[in-house]
Amino acid sequence: MSDEILHEPNRTTVPVHSKRLGRELAMQFLFRCDVCGETPEMERFDAFYPQAAEVLGLPENRVARKARDYAMRVFTLVAVNRDQIDKTIAARAEHWDLDRLSVVDRNIMRVATAEMLFCDDIPPVVSIDEAVEIARDYSNPAAGNFINGVLNAVKNQLTRSPRGEKETQA
Repeated sequence: MSDEILHEPNRTTVPVHSKRLGRELAMQFLFRCDVCGETPEMERFDAFYPQAAEVLGLPENRVARKARDYAMRVFTLVAVNRDQIDKTIAARAEHWDLDRLSVVDRNIMRVATAEMLFCDDIPPVVSIDEAVEIARDYSNPAAGNFINGVLNAVKNQLTRSPRGEKETQA
C-alpha cells in the first residue's frame, strides 16, 4: 500500500475520542479499498492499520486500541451491508450518482450511514456531526454542507429518535 493512498487530515492533532478516530480509520480503509478496487476484509485492515497508525502518528494506547476496534466494527458493517448503504445514500443524494462523488466523500457517508442504519447505540445526529467534521479535515470546504444535507435526509427516514432518546409511550 502506498503512502498516497493514506490521507493526512487538514489538522495537526490526532482526535482524542476513540470513536472519532475509529470513524476516520474506517473511512481511510474504505477509501483505500475503493481506490485499489479491493474488498474490505479483516486481513487487509490488519495490513493497513500499522501504516495508518504511523502516518497519523497514533500512540500505542487505550484510545488507539478502542479506535482500531471501532474502525473494524464500522468497516465490517459497510462491507456486509454496502448495497443497502449505497442505495440509501443514492436515494437521498438528489441528482448525484455515487460514482460521481469523490471517493473521500462517498466513504465518509458510508461510515455515517452504516452507523445510522445499524448502530442503535449511536444517535444519528452524532453520526452526521462527525461526518461533517471528518469532511472538513479530509475533503474540500463545500463537502461538509453536501454531506450534511444527504445525511440529514437519511436521518429523516429513520424510525428511531435522531438524538438517541428512548421513545416514550403515552
